[in-house]
Amino acid sequence: MIKRLAAVALWVEDFISVLHFYQDILGLDLISHHGDVPQFQVGDGILVLVKGKLPHAIDAFPAEFPLVAFEVNDLNKIADTFTAENVELLSGIEERRDSRWIKVRDPAGNLIELVEIK
Repeated sequence: MIKRLAAVALWVEDFISVLHFYQDILGLDLISHHGDVPQFQVGDGILVLVKGKLPHAIDAFPAEFPLVAFEVNDLNKIADTFTAENVELLSGIEERRDSRWIKVRDPAGNLIELVEIK
């Protein structure tokens, strides 16, 4: 039986800017860096950055669905951090009764979401 999601991989061409994004802006802990495969601790799981070009989805619905979403405690604080770091919020803060979220693209073009659960 599956216990939990262990790892998520994102495609990366320029490791320097992407490492800065995940380590310095998002504050994730870099736990290993085996050659071209940096790994970050995210709760009980791991985010792996894999060398390669981001593939584009064909006929995706919805077209702008994030590849990965991270739960945060303070969405306003992370939005302010993104603004200070010149990371574009794609649609501002969105909200429904149980959550608030923002979407951004990392330097490799991966669409990610930061969500605050109410």
